This record gives sequence, C-alpha cells and structure tokens, in this order.
Amino acid sequence: MRFGFHCSIAGGLVRALERAQALGCDTLQFFTRNPRGWRFTPLEPSQVEAFRLRAKETGLTPLVVHMPYLPNLASPRGDLYEKSLESLKAEMVRCRALGVNYLVTHVGKAMESERSEALERVAQALRQAMDLQGPTILLENTAGQGSELGAELRDLGRIMKLVGRGARMGVCIDTAHAFQAGYSIHTTGGLGAFLEELDREVGLDRLELLHLNDSRTPLGSRVDRHWHIGEGHIGLEGFKIIIGHSLLRDLPAIMETPYSPFWDRKNMDRVRGLDRMFVYD
Repeated sequence: MRFGFHCSIAGGLVRALERAQALGCDTLQFFTRNPRGWRFTPLEPSQVEAFRLRAKETGLTPLVVHMPYLPNLASPRGDLYEKSLESLKAEMVRCRALGVNYLVTHVGKAMESERSEALERVAQALRQAMDLQGPTILLENTAGQGSELGAELRDLGRIMKLVGRGARMGVCIDTAHAFQAGYSIHTTGGLGAFLEELDREVGLDRLELLHLNDSRTPLGSRVDRHWHIGEGHIGLEGFKIIIGHSLLRDLPAIMETPYSPFWDRKNMDRVRGLDRMFVYD
C-alpha cells in the first residue's frame, strides 16, 4: 500500500506537501481552502507554480483533495444546492490547476426529501461538474448519521449509474465509516462480504482510494468518530485483515486520524509494520 495523511495547509499549500514528506508519506490528501466556510481566495499563479514544483520534487502520488464540509449536493433547498454545486465546480478548477489526481466528496444529506430524489440531485450536480476538465471525482461512503446518504453501498452505485458509466468517477472507502454503518470489515468474512457487495453495487474497478481510520464508536453506531489505528473498535487485528487483503493492497491509503505529532508517527509506524507482514507478488 501507499500510505499518507490528510495534512494541514496552514501557512500555504506547499506546507501540506512538506508536512507529508516529513511524516514519510507516499501520498497526500489536503483541503485547498478553509473547509468550514463558503468564501475563498482564488489561487495565485505563483501559488500554483510553487505547489506543482514542490509536488514533483516530493514524488507524492496520488494527490488527493477533499471537498469542504459545508456543501450538500443532495439538498432539496435551492439556495444551498446552488451554493454546493458552485463549490464543487470551483474545487474542480482549483484541483486542475494544482495537478491533483482525485477529488473526494461526501454524497450529502437528503434532509426532508425522498431518498431517490436526493440521489438524482447528487447525480445532476456531478454531471455538471464533469463538464469541467479536472480530477477524477471519488464518492466517499459515510457512517449514516441523520439523513446522510452513502452509508449503504447501493447509494454510491445508484449515483454512478445515474451519472453514467463513462464518467470520471470512482469511490473512496473509509474504513471507520463502513464499520460505523454496520459492515464488519474488521473480520475476514465481514470484509469479504463487504467487498462482494461493493463489486455488485459499484464495481471493484471503481475503488480508487482508502481512508484508513479506526473508529471511536462501535460497529453499527452510525456516529462518525475517527480514531488512531489500532486504538478503536476496528483494532490492530482488523487493520491487519484490511491491509493484507489481496484486493486492497495496491491502493493508496490516507489516514484522517486526529492530529497529534506523536500519534501521526505512531499511526504511520503501525500501518507500515502491518504492511511488512505480507509478501507481495
């Protein structure tokens, strides 16, 4: 596996690359702007040039951007939906400028609307975003809090079918979210069943990225709380099963564990230790 972290851009976009390199990452995920606000400053050509140059020097690949938290592509409320769509489009443009490979987005919340209608709104937004040349969009599974879509793999498959098979799309599977949604991926049989369902609903050829997170909440909790590798309910044995699975071992894996200089290094040491246990062909 190629391991990395979601790294902060505090101090500038290039700082995320430098932080990832200092942690011994192979790959990197970051936000291109404040994830908790709507407003943002356009990228300056000098920023883009510096980022591209430093990214090439580090050799980090793939480069992954995560959408901000506020957009809801499933919203039935016109004003929020339009703002969310414009946010997605803006992120596509920013990622294209920076040479980013993947843009990860949550599916959104249905709120008071019917599930089928909400999924169609997501697909409509994605179709419009793909009119812009940019990175491959990855739909991320969710824990299923409230009216959140994407906890069931069939939601991701339905959206992709609505958008169209030929679209530049894939999926990102978050281990904590899958576990919290009720999938027992910490066991050999449970992970096998999960991957069979993923293949049936989406297609394993569309699985492009893992978010490698332990869960602070128990199986099926529907409560999204990430935790350090081996310290949560998935546990070290669970991650040994995940990292060692033949269908997953060639994927890039991003950790989104709570920030801590001590734990970042410990988390990296743990996943690399598990990775070394397996002999790859």
